[in-house]
Amino acid sequence: MDHLEIQTNRTIGKVIELIHENYIDWMHACGKKGRCTSCKMIVDEGMENLSPLSAREKYYAEKGRLKPAERLTCQTILKTGSIKIRVAEENKFSHIDYSE
Repeated sequence: MDHLEIQTNRTIGKVIELIHENYIDWMHACGKKGRCTSCKMIVDEGMENLSPLSAREKYYAEKGRLKPAERLTCQTILKTGSIKIRVAEENKFSHIDYSE
């Protein structure tokens, strides 16, 4: 599978909303409420284009469940520009072939 590029006309939005608006399957077990880490993304490029850590992300980071390059798609807002992300290994769906 090649990398997917998401296009949007929005000027701001939560990353999970942008993903789903483009018909891409992405795990979110708690219903996008920040109560788990199933929607975790690994940010390879563009961290500076994202909102600061939310209170929930800070909580999970303090507990060791989010590493410095990881964010929750349901809590993170893409403020400007672009990002390059990938799915954390433990959150991959078995029915999807992922690019690396």
